[in-house]
Amino acid sequence: MTPSFDLDALRSQFPSLPRLAYFNSGSYGLLARGVRAAFDSYLDRREEVGADWGGWVMANEGLRGQVAALLGVSGDEVAITASASAGINAVASSLDYAARPKIVVTNFDFPTSAQIWHAQAQAGAQVVHVAETEDGLIPLDALLSAIDEQTAIVALSHVCYRHGGRIPDADIRAVVARAHELGALVILDGYQIIGTQEIRPADLGVDFYVGGFLKYLLGTAGAGFLYASARVVEQITPRTSGWFAQADINAMDIFANSPSPTARRFEAGTPPVPSAIACAAGLKVLGEVGLPAVGDWIGQLTALTIERLAQEGIAPGSPTDPARRGPLLTVVARDDNALVAALAEQDVITSCRDGRLRAGFHFYNTLADVDRFLDALIANRALLA
Repeated sequence: MTPSFDLDALRSQFPSLPRLAYFNSGSYGLLARGVRAAFDSYLDRREEVGADWGGWVMANEGLRGQVAALLGVSGDEVAITASASAGINAVASSLDYAARPKIVVTNFDFPTSAQIWHAQAQAGAQVVHVAETEDGLIPLDALLSAIDEQTAIVALSHVCYRHGGRIPDADIRAVVARAHELGALVILDGYQIIGTQEIRPADLGVDFYVGGFLKYLLGTAGAGFLYASARVVEQITPRTSGWFAQADINAMDIFANSPSPTARRFEAGTPPVPSAIACAAGLKVLGEVGLPAVGDWIGQLTALTIERLAQEGIAPGSPTDPARRGPLLTVVARDDNALVAALAEQDVITSCRDGRLRAGFHFYNTLADVDRFLDALIANRALLA
């Protein structure tokens, strides 16, 4: 069982390794030397020349191009935002809730997404939740039944941040077909999976795909992205705006709002320059591996971990079907915070949510990391549920 890339060479780019067995990439990816150097380059340039607007715009456009390549879409379909929340907010502000008041969400949602959709009640929206089953699945029949002619948008999370359960691609396509048949849009939050395997939003058929860089894309906070399909981007106009959302950012027009004909209309003010420069460096590291190889190695590691947990009589708190899980595995704990702390004392870094310990796998994890994780977990079996 070996990866198809030079794992040792890539791990050498992360100073925290091998001291840490790092399974917290679902919260924040490890810092690569190149990302730290990118921050330094930004600060050096500021110290040297002060304002470097030309360079900053080029950096933002460079990141847009990298995201477009990552997703297999056109750069005109990508907005660079301050966060995933900013992208969702821009989309939410674009919709006419008087004509279509219904918003369909699932209980997979990260709080920021659900909170944004509930905030649209001020504009007349009504949010309908589709609950997950006890085994961490979103029932497709219930999801399809919730969509009707009153639905403005269906908001899905590709992978649940609490337990790592995934909505299968086939289910997403079925939701898209149903929504489009009835005139509704679909937005997919991919933050908990993007960077761990190849994702093609256009192939899934979704109208919007939102994410950010600080997890598996190895970047940092302060930047996010939004894919907006060319087929819908000119049909809706956000009520949020700013000078970088304009058709001509140099027009400096204070008498009108003239949104870009591209996905830039979902942007706002000055772009997140330091974060954009750092995030570009993170994507470069990821590109050295390639997402098919990343996905294959993560799949091997998660399958092995599930098998080893079963041998120890420990039931995972996540779905075990590969089509229904992402890079995040969980175990149910009596005291999840105490369990995370106990593992951290052994330099095994995890996180917890909703009574579960979370282990987020990435390409830099090794078989030795899996051994360390399992040994630490077994040593603290008393904290498991």
